Order: sequence, then C-alpha cells, then structure tokens
Amino acid sequence: MTNRIILSAAIVFLMAACSKTSTVDPAKADPQAPGAEQAPANEQAAAAFTPQQTGVSFKKVNNPKLVTDYVLQIPASYNTEKTKRWPVIIFLHGIGERGNTTNDLNMVKRAGLAGVAAKNPNFPYIVISPQCKTNSWWHVPSLNALYDDIVKQYNVDPKRIYVTGLSMGGFGCWEWVAAYPTRFAAAAPICGAGPVAKACALKDKPVWAFHNADDPQVNVSGSRNMVNAIKSCGGQKVKYTENPTGGHDAWTKAYNDQALFTWLNAQRLP
Repeated sequence: MTNRIILSAAIVFLMAACSKTSTVDPAKADPQAPGAEQAPANEQAAAAFTPQQTGVSFKKVNNPKLVTDYVLQIPASYNTEKTKRWPVIIFLHGIGERGNTTNDLNMVKRAGLAGVAAKNPNFPYIVISPQCKTNSWWHVPSLNALYDDIVKQYNVDPKRIYVTGLSMGGFGCWEWVAAYPTRFAAAAPICGAGPVAKACALKDKPVWAFHNADDPQVNVSGSRNMVNAIKSCGGQKVKYTENPTGGHDAWTKAYNDQALFTWLNAQRLP
C-alpha cells in the first residue's frame, strides 16, 4: 500500500516536470581503462560478429512485454572492433518522455543521458533508452525482457551493465536494481525514490544517487531515505550527492559531471 501511495503521488507531482538535455562529453572517461572487458581476440569471435548500424537508431524489443521500443546508440567503432565487449548504460527517462509511437522516441533521444550520447558518435558505451508507454509506469518484468534481448543481440560486456534514470526513471532505477541487483554493476538514480523495504538488497551494490534539496516535484526524502536505509544495512558502496538548489533538475549537473563516468568505469560485477 505504501508503494502505491508513493507512486500515485509521484505521478501527480511529476506531470509538470520535463527533462533537459546535458552537454557533457563523457567519452573522456574511457571505459577501456585498465579492467575493461575484451572478448577473446580470435577468429571464432570475429566470425560470430553481427554488424550494427552505428549512431542513434530506433529499435523494437524482441518478445516484449509492456516496453516495446527503445533508442539505441552504438559507438562509431563498434563494427571495426569485432571482438570487443562493450559496457552498456540503460537510461530510464522521466514522465515527460512517455509515448506510444515510433515518432515519440524522438523525445527520449533528446532526454537526459540519451541526449548526451546522441551528440557524440564516439560515446564509449552502448546506450539503451527504452520508452515507457503513455499513462504507464516503469514495469520491471518488461525491463527484464529488454535486458535479455540486449545481451543476446549486441557485443555486450555482461559484467559492465549500468542503469540510471531521472525523475520517474529514478523511481524505476531504484526499483529495478533493488529487485535484481546481480544484473547491474552499478546504478545512478537521480531525483527519484525507491522501495526502502528492499534497501538491504543493495548493501553490496555500488550506487550513486543524486537529488536537489529544493526539488518541488519529488521530495528529497526519496533519495535520503534509500541512501540511509542502505547504510543501515551495512552498505558502504553507496554515494549520495545532494545540491542545495536546482529544483527538480538534478540530472543536468549529474550527467555533466565527468566524475560520474569515471566512477561507472571502475564498477564491474565479479
């Protein structure tokens, strides 16, 4: 019942929120720094390689549930580095980017992290930005179907899959990683709130949360409560950045912070 109340209140408050596009170029945080995963450089791996359209494109989920479409960004060098396993960032948008048609994916392409990646053909991650349907909310089983499809289709490093989201996507990010922590190397929820009752599932998971203290749409207590609950469970890998001002938009500053990408690159599953 508590979760239903939180989600209902969030929908009401978030309707006025709209996502802004960041301008940072995080390609400088090279995910091929020491520790990056590479596929075996052999003829068998190269022979099994499937070329992909580089840059930004719109895709359908195979065997979908409620999430059927996503924006895909493939790095420019993907087709020439056939044995490389790429890190992946899954970005969950806010309530203002929900939609039902292929054309609606243009809203997702311009939002938050997707907007950052779209400006940089050499963005050093595969970026997956699914679209939530109009009048819907992020649905974890549907996101899992997307996740499974991604791992099958692309040259993905399964030990370096990250999830982030803003506003409604911040809620979705918390919910997804708390339910399936072993699927992600790290999570970066922004101006959201999560299931405090599941916080102990994240005590060993690298999480960096962001929020503005004066957020009028999603109260800052949403992030504070999750961070404190993780720490109460003995979690020592959670980070929290709270800005005193900035309103609802905590994502522009977060995605413009090179430190976020440097931190992500340092996280990987065992």
